[in-house]
Amino acid sequence: MYIIAIAWLYVTFLMAATESSVTAGILTFVFYGLMPCGLLIWILGAPQRKRKKALLEEELSQPDGADSQAD
Repeated sequence: MYIIAIAWLYVTFLMAATESSVTAGILTFVFYGLMPCGLLIWILGAPQRKRKKALLEEELSQPDGADSQAD
């Protein structure tokens, strides 16, 4: 997933470099590159964040000696 994001940012950087003014280049990079890429990574990362949160809550809810069972 990250290789696609890096490639997209590279393409939008090259698009921004060809703009006629610095302001247009910055706006092109931000609105065509950073914002969509950040949104995509945030949306696609939601399941991983949900799993981490569930594991952390499960870990915190267990008593100290519950994870090691004595025979």
